[in-house]
Amino acid sequence: MSSNGTSTVDVVVVGGGPAGSTVSTLLAQQGLDVHLYEREVFPRFHIGESLIPETYWVLQRLKMLEKMKASAFVKKFSVQFINANGRESAPFYFHDNKPEECSQTWQVIRSEFDMMMLDNAREQGVEVHQPARVLEVMFEDDRAVGVRVQEEGGQEREVRAGVVVDASGQSTMLQNRFKLRQWDPVLNKGAIWTYWEGAYRDTGKDEGATVVIQTTNKQGWWWYIPQHDNTISIGVVAPFDYLFKGRGSHDQVYEEEVEACPALKKRLSAARRATGYFATKDYSYRSKEVAGNGWVLVGDAFGFLDPLYSSGVLLALKSGEMAADAITEGLRKGDVSAAQLGTWGPVFNKGVDRMRRLVCEYYDGFSFGKFIKTFPHLRNTVTDLLIGDLFDDRVDEVWGPLESLYPPDKKPIPAWSAESLPDVTAKVNELFLPEGPKR
Repeated sequence: MSSNGTSTVDVVVVGGGPAGSTVSTLLAQQGLDVHLYEREVFPRFHIGESLIPETYWVLQRLKMLEKMKASAFVKKFSVQFINANGRESAPFYFHDNKPEECSQTWQVIRSEFDMMMLDNAREQGVEVHQPARVLEVMFEDDRAVGVRVQEEGGQEREVRAGVVVDASGQSTMLQNRFKLRQWDPVLNKGAIWTYWEGAYRDTGKDEGATVVIQTTNKQGWWWYIPQHDNTISIGVVAPFDYLFKGRGSHDQVYEEEVEACPALKKRLSAARRATGYFATKDYSYRSKEVAGNGWVLVGDAFGFLDPLYSSGVLLALKSGEMAADAITEGLRKGDVSAAQLGTWGPVFNKGVDRMRRLVCEYYDGFSFGKFIKTFPHLRNTVTDLLIGDLFDDRVDEVWGPLESLYPPDKKPIPAWSAESLPDVTAKVNELFLPEGPKR
């Protein structure tokens, strides 16, 4: 602590969600002095409850695996799809593709999972401050040099740091400051969801399966995620205009969609709703950059894709892991330039692009059943993509065969590129600032 009350640390992390907990824990494991500032007191509600198997490897590095195994979280072994006609696909069992421990994952209640992750960060040396609100990231010339923080009680102070990590979620401070946010030209969806008690559950190893149910009119899809507290998270995702323009209240729209989906209605025949309704617009966005001089973006502060394949927590953990490795190397070399702190960006973006492609293909009518029937030798590769194995070039072998099934009049799915996307920072600010999306 300096004489004027300003403290100096190696790294400041803004936000204590999965991305912030991951990057801070991995940095602390390297002996760095890491301070994390989270404005809310945990546990707190958050959507995004389904993990996919590739989270295993990051959880292993975080020393979280034994805690997950000892938890009450529902074990997840597969994902299953139900089409608009109510026809159920065979489950995609992750273990069939990769018969190892890493093929089992979990359905989590995020308030519990996020608190476990943050407590784990504390245990491994991260100094966690909450509630504490980061008012601004401080810069000297074009380099981030610390943050100005308001702690509980209202007092303000400055914390100097070699690197500032923005893990502030969808209210992302630095992405908005530098007008880096760009939104996807295809994925512009909304969601309405609630929680049910007593809804149908499969048994045995299918009890924890994520079920994706296509709406009868093919406008969207339902997620169906069982939890350990006897609730099931059930939400409908569809184009924003379809869900929210001229259709009445959220509960009215939700009930209309349930009535129009026999496959879902059957599963709810003995159920009762356990909570109110929640709604959000899933703005699919990404930053132009992952890092600048002295700063890095991770998790939703970098981008949000789509809930379809439950990739959100994986991308949060993976971005935190990759960023931590780049930061550690940079601090050891005395190089906190944008080039050094952003070395992981191209590989990460390529992985996100693969998941985005799979999401867009589903919305455009892609049939897993037809693809596997036509190309049975690619079943494992498709399953690799579904489990989140996104950062290996070998999975790209699926795209050529997939395109061979396109009808003659099908147009290519527009690519995501910085040059082709409009800047919608003002609209995003309207939706997400200052307190984040209203749930």
